Amino acid sequence: QVQLVESGGGLVQAGGSLRLSCVASTSIFKLYDMGWHRQAPGNQRELVAAITRGGDTNYADSVKGRFTISRDNAKNTVYLQMNNLKPEDTAVYYCNANWRGYAYWGQGTQVTVSS
Repeated sequence: QVQLVESGGGLVQAGGSLRLSCVASTSIFKLYDMGWHRQAPGNQRELVAAITRGGDTNYADSVKGRFTISRDNAKNTVYLQMNNLKPEDTAVYYCNANWRGYAYWGQGTQVTVSS
């Protein structure tokens, strides 16, 4: 069982920034591929950004150039730095961990961007 605890969500104006954090309880955090997903009302849950255990990253086209995913294995933490936020980024953001076919999800944190 892997517990994922998220923080950093909130309300910001368009053009502002937020940094989301996700702390994992597993002792083998360094072996997990990590990611951030989001879901807005009426939309499917979508991948926002991912980072492999080797440090490779990928992003949704809608956030490329604005969001940055990173990880600190010493702190069992994955981050999502979100800059130049847009109202379209408003959603519940979920932390995700994957290892050998196992998938774990955080509780979600609300990000609201006002215009």
